This record gives sequence, structure tokens and C-alpha cells, in this order.
Amino acid sequence: MNVSISIDFPQLKAVIAQCNLDEKLELLQLLEKDTFSVRFKKLLNSVQTDELSLEDITNEVESVRQANYHALQDNERRY
Repeated sequence: MNVSISIDFPQLKAVIAQCNLDEKLELLQLLEKDTFSVRFKKLLNSVQTDELSLEDITNEVESVRQANYHALQDNERRY
């Protein structure tokens, strides 16, 4: 049997206020899951920047790799 009811937002908040902690946490998890994509897009938009180019990032990665390679070579020579 399916039952459908209509309640407005203040009524929904009143019902939620009557829930116990476990029910509220379950509802929170459901809302987090349902809104994840929207929240993630907002986060991406808030941290989006044109300050770094792909070339800048690639150069930095290569620089770190080179430093790690030389550090590894120096350690192998010591032992």
C-alpha cells in the first residue's frame, strides 16, 4: 500500500524535530548523498583558478620527480 501526504516545509521541520538522533543521522546521510553532486560542483567552482596552467603543473611535477630521482641515486651511492 502506498500513501502520499502533503506537508509544507515548517511542518516537515516539526516532524524532524520529533525524530530521535539515529533517525536524524539517517536523514542527514540521505540528504548528503542526494546533494553530493551539487555541493561538489559548488566546491569546484569556488576553487577554480586560472593562476596555474597545465604547463606550470607539469613542470612542477617533473621538477619533484627529478629531485626524488637524484635523492634516490645519492642514497644508493652511500650504501
